[in-house]
Amino acid sequence: MNREQNLKKLYQEWDVVIIGGGASGLGIAVDAANRGYKTLLVEKNDFAKGTSSRSTKLVHGGVRYLQNGDISLVIEALRERGIMRKNAPHLVRDLSFVIPSYDWWSSPFYGIGLKVYDMMAGKLGLGPSTILNREETLAYLPNVNQDGLRGGVIYHDGQFDDARMAISLALTAEEQNAVLLNYMEVTDLEKTQGMLSGLKVKDLINHTEVSIKAKVIVNATGVFSDSIIRMDQPETKRMIRPSQGVHLVVEQSFLQDKNAIMVPHTTDGRVLFAVPWNGHVVLGTTDTPVNQTLEEPEALDEEIDFILENASAYMTKKPCRKDVKSIFVGLRPLAANEGNSQSTKEVSRHHKIRVSTSGLVSVLGGKWTTYRKIAEDAVNTIQMVGGFPERKCTTEMLAVFGTDFQADFSDPYHIYGTEAPKIKALNTTTAEHSLSDLFFISENQVIWGVREEMALTLEDVLARRTRCLFLNAYETEKIAPYVAEIMKKELNKDEKWVATQLEEFKLLLKKYQL
Repeated sequence: MNREQNLKKLYQEWDVVIIGGGASGLGIAVDAANRGYKTLLVEKNDFAKGTSSRSTKLVHGGVRYLQNGDISLVIEALRERGIMRKNAPHLVRDLSFVIPSYDWWSSPFYGIGLKVYDMMAGKLGLGPSTILNREETLAYLPNVNQDGLRGGVIYHDGQFDDARMAISLALTAEEQNAVLLNYMEVTDLEKTQGMLSGLKVKDLINHTEVSIKAKVIVNATGVFSDSIIRMDQPETKRMIRPSQGVHLVVEQSFLQDKNAIMVPHTTDGRVLFAVPWNGHVVLGTTDTPVNQTLEEPEALDEEIDFILENASAYMTKKPCRKDVKSIFVGLRPLAANEGNSQSTKEVSRHHKIRVSTSGLVSVLGGKWTTYRKIAEDAVNTIQMVGGFPERKCTTEMLAVFGTDFQADFSDPYHIYGTEAPKIKALNTTTAEHSLSDLFFISENQVIWGVREEMALTLEDVLARRTRCLFLNAYETEKIAPYVAEIMKKELNKDEKWVATQLEEFKLLLKKYQL
C-alpha cells in the first residue's frame, strides 16, 4: 500500500466510497472491489484505530449469545469463524477454553450447552467439547483456583490478531483494485436533487481538501456512525448504543499454559476470559453503557476492579493493579432498538444495514467474527441502491492476503504469512534481533510497516502494525525513541518530526498505563 500513489487515483467517479477503515469498512472494500465495482475507502485516522484493534482477540460463535438464546447469531458466527479460519490460516488459530466448575451440576450443565455449540458449528467445528475431571482440569489450567474445584469443561474457539487482520484485509482490498487512504477525514456529504452524489474529504497529512464523486456512499464508521448519519439527515435519532469493553494485559505466568479460562458467570452476569496472547494474558471484558464516543476511551476504576476481582476468584496467583502491563478499551457499536431499555450485555450483536431516503448506506452493529457476512449483506444493498448489475459474493472462497497454511505460530513473523521471507530479507542481520527483551519487534518490521502498510505515525507502528502498545505500555515507552529514529530515516523526516511524534505518543501512552 502506498499512500502517495493512492492519492493520485482520487480524482475519478467512484461506484462505491466507504467511510471507515475498521473491520466492516475493510470487509466491504474487499467484497465490493472483488465484485468489480470501483471502490474507494477513506479513514479519518489509521486503519483499525478504534474498536477493530481493541477486541478480546477471539474469533468465536459466542457462548454467551447461546446463553441469551440468540441462536441465529451463534449459527452465523460459528459458520463465519470456520470461513475466517480457512481464509486466513496465518492469523486465526484454534484455542482451547476451559470452564472450571466448583459444584456438582456445572460441568454437566455447561457440557450439554457446549455440545449444542459443537453441533451448530457442524463440519466447520474446531474440535469436540469434553467434560473434565479435577486432575484433567488442573493439567490444562495449572494456575486455576483449586479450592473446591470439582472439574471442568473444555471447548474450542478461534483466536486472532485483530489489527493484523485489518491490515491484511486492507492489503486484500488493494489486491482486488480498491483504493484505500488513511488520515482522510470526511467533512461533508454532497447531494444532487436530494440524493447523495459525492463527499468532501480533508487530507490530514497534507492539509488539502477535495470533492469526490460517488454513486453510493457507505457509512461504516462503527461507534461514530451517528455523526455521518446526521451529516446526511440532521434530525435522525441515535442509531448506536455504545458499550465499553475494557481489557487488562498481564504476564503469561498468570495462566502458565496455552489454554484460556472462560469464567461463565461474573458478578454482573457476563462471561470473563483470561486468554493467552503473544506471550501475555488478556483479561476481559466489561460491558458498560457510555454516552460519549471518544477516539481514546478510558477505563473506569470500577471496571478495572471488576476484571481483577473476577479473574482472581479463579486463579491461585491473583493479578492486582501493579501486575497490569497494558490496558486497552474498545467501544462496541451496538445497533439501538427504539425504546429499548435492555442493558447493553443483552443487546444483540446482530448487524443492521440501513438506507436513508437520500441513499446513504449505513452499517450498524456487528462483530469482528461476522465481518465477511456484514460486507456481503452491505454490498448486496449497495447493488440495489446504486442500480448496479447484480453480481454474486465470492468472498467465502477468497483467501486473505498472505494466506499461508504452513504458518508457524511460534515465529513472530507468522502474522505476515507468505510475505514473511521478504521482511526477513530486508536485512538478515536485524531480522532476528528484537528492539525489546519483553516482546518481539524488529527494525525490519518497522521499515516494512512504513514501506508496505501505510504506517505514517509512531502510533501506527507500535499499536497496530506491531502490537507493542497493547502488550506492555511501559516497555513500549522505552523503545519508542528507537522506533521513531527508524521511521524518521524511512519517511525522510527531521528531528522536529521525531520530537512531535514522541510528544504525541507520550500523551497516548497514559491511556494504556494504569
